[in-house]
Amino acid sequence: MPDASVKLTGSTTQSRPTAVTLTSALPSSTPTPTRSSTSHQTATVTTTPTSIPATETAIPSALPSRTPSPTILACWQEGGTIKESKIESDLLPKPLEFRVYTPPCYNQQPERRYPVIYLIHGQSFNDDQWDRMGVDEMADTLIAAEQLPPFIIVMPRDRVWSSPDEDKFGEALVHDLVPWIDETYRSIPERAYRSIGGLSRGASWAVHLGILNWETFSAVGAHSLPVFPSDTNNIRKWLNAIPRESIPRFFIDIAELDRWSVTATWFENILTEMDITHVWHLYTGYHNEDYWQSHLEEYLHWYAQEW
Repeated sequence: MPDASVKLTGSTTQSRPTAVTLTSALPSSTPTPTRSSTSHQTATVTTTPTSIPATETAIPSALPSRTPSPTILACWQEGGTIKESKIESDLLPKPLEFRVYTPPCYNQQPERRYPVIYLIHGQSFNDDQWDRMGVDEMADTLIAAEQLPPFIIVMPRDRVWSSPDEDKFGEALVHDLVPWIDETYRSIPERAYRSIGGLSRGASWAVHLGILNWETFSAVGAHSLPVFPSDTNNIRKWLNAIPRESIPRFFIDIAELDRWSVTATWFENILTEMDITHVWHLYTGYHNEDYWQSHLEEYLHWYAQEW
């Protein structure tokens, strides 16, 4: 069994899009995730006296029965849980470390299964980056408000900063971590319910793994994307090898002042030239955590939009 520690977070159909979304807009202000509560009121039955003519015989009728209100579990507003774990992989010299966010009521609803989002951090950071930026609190807020269905988030750690042919992190993620998650957690082990995304170098991995492993991932999020140099001569060939109806959904966003905007734009142009449906956003900002944190809500809405 993997080593693990637990952290409680704060609370609070499948159709492909038919058009490319092109925007160059200011990012909307994202409210700080807060614990939200929904007031559930029990209906009040009001009886209105009715005047009955003297010549008629009143026929008593049954009183309307009240429909029981659905049971609202207290855990729904208590937030999800993050567990830190690690597994051994023959592909890596050290254990593969990762964090797993499980949504509110995961333990209280043992019959329920969940979609999964794999989110990869940037270079010089580790598996705590998405956690520190508040992706779990944002998920709690959106799930509690019933804006999104509950889902699992997996945040793996990449220890090496070399190209994919030297760094076997990507292979370990696909061949070791994904099966382990499906065996250990109540995930929905189907492509349609599995997405991969990342920021900065994590976006490089998301594009690389999402295209090469299209049978595993149905959606690819690339936030502030610098394409791996070793991938640039292969991306068109890889995309052409995917059955047209099975090409993943793509979301690409980057800031105008981001030093990697040229490579992100290059990848977006390839998708446009190949007539591949995708979402593209060019926002104001820089290549930093303030930028990514301000778009967390948008990212999660996109990942979960077909669930």
